[in-house]
Amino acid sequence: MMGPVLAACLLIILSTAWISQANEALCKKDGGVCSCNNNKNSVDCSSKRLTAIPINIPVDTDRLELHMNKLSSLPGMAFHHLSKLTYLSLDSNQLQTLTPGVFDHLVALDILGLNNNQLQSLPEGVFDKLTKLTRLDLDYNQLKYLPSGVFDNLAKLTRLELQRNQLRSVPNRAFDSLSNIKTLWLDTNPWDCSCKDILYLRDWIDDNKDKVTGAQDAACGDQQSKAVLDITEKDAASDCVSPNTTTAIPTSTTTPASVIYDDIHEIKVPQENFQKFLGYQEPDHLPTQPQCLMSISGYLGLMMSLMLTSAAILYVFHFLKKA
Repeated sequence: MMGPVLAACLLIILSTAWISQANEALCKKDGGVCSCNNNKNSVDCSSKRLTAIPINIPVDTDRLELHMNKLSSLPGMAFHHLSKLTYLSLDSNQLQTLTPGVFDHLVALDILGLNNNQLQSLPEGVFDKLTKLTRLDLDYNQLKYLPSGVFDNLAKLTRLELQRNQLRSVPNRAFDSLSNIKTLWLDTNPWDCSCKDILYLRDWIDDNKDKVTGAQDAACGDQQSKAVLDITEKDAASDCVSPNTTTAIPTSTTTPASVIYDDIHEIKVPQENFQKFLGYQEPDHLPTQPQCLMSISGYLGLMMSLMLTSAAILYVFHFLKKA
């Protein structure tokens, strides 16, 4: 009966070895692109000109630094295995959009940096699962509007940076759930003080000026000398359409049902899986040499592990059959 026991031990050893190899391939000391501090569960992949997120970040990572790279998009599953993450920096990249649900598994996240990107909008509910978030940096982007309720689940947020965007207004009750906010930056946005929508922001700033630093710096886009806080009902007399208001689709641009039907029959395999393995997000971004080495190393390690695991399983069956 020693055969199955030895085989089981072999399986454990092989699994441990493969996980170790995958983690080591990520780290700079082992030829990877990142620096790892295993004692603190920290992974630093900043300033590496990455066009894709490394695929073998350890599941127990607490701090992940990805700032100052060339990330233009994030796969929907990019962080789904990192539920222990408390710090994530994605600032100073080239992000233009965020995929719905991309942060849904980061239930322990405390700090999220998305500043210095090219974001023009945010998906609805993109932060809904981040109930432990205390700091959110969205400054130095190109945000033109905020979805309704985008901050509703962030009751623990103490710092929110929205300065230097293209915001003209905020949705009604946008900040009402931020009961613990201490710092809110709103300056250097082209706030439209001629629209009634701005009155909510004016009233919110007035109600919170004793505890919020930075909100008072919000100024009207057409007359920077006048603060939003000083706007009167007479100033904001116009009924304006919010930029995120859904409008009817003209019939001339409606997609024919036949085209939709044809598309259903021509569904292509999503390239995300291939791009995730190859180490790049878009076809015109070729992977860097370290990324290729990292992907190949992980692939070879996986193949070797599968081969040895299969051999161990056959070994177990052999002894069971003899028994």
